[in-house]
Amino acid sequence: MSAREGLERWHGILANGSSAQDLAAIIHEDAVFHSPVVHTPQRGRALVVAYLAAAGQVLGNESFRYVRELVDGKDALLEFDTELDGILVNGVDLIRFDEDGMIADFKVMVRPLKAVNKVWEVMAAQLQANGG
Repeated sequence: MSAREGLERWHGILANGSSAQDLAAIIHEDAVFHSPVVHTPQRGRALVVAYLAAAGQVLGNESFRYVRELVDGKDALLEFDTELDGILVNGVDLIRFDEDGMIADFKVMVRPLKAVNKVWEVMAAQLQANGG
C-alpha cells in the first residue's frame, strides 16, 4: 500500500471525527508520535492514538484545512491552517507509512510561537480531560 492510499484512509478518518477506534485501525503497533510541545517521542499505538484523537478534538474545528500536500515514497507532508481562540495556527504533519499503509511515525510542527503556546495549552487540557 502506498503513502497515497494511507493518506486516503487518514483523510477519511479526519472527516469522520478522528475517533480513537478509527485511528487505532491505521496506526502501527510500534508507531511514534513527535509533538511540537512534548520533549520526548511518544511510543506505541495507545499513546499515538491518544495524542491524535486529542488533536482531532482540539485542532479539527471548522477552520481546520490542509493547504498543501506532498508525497514521496512512504512519506507525506501535509501543511495545515486552523484557528484557536482567535490565534492562527500554521503547522505541518509529517507522516511515514509502513509497507501496509499503517502510520509508523507522525511528527507535528507548529508556528508561530503564539500558536505553539496555545496548542500546548488546549492539548494539555484535552489530554487531561481524556484521561491521558
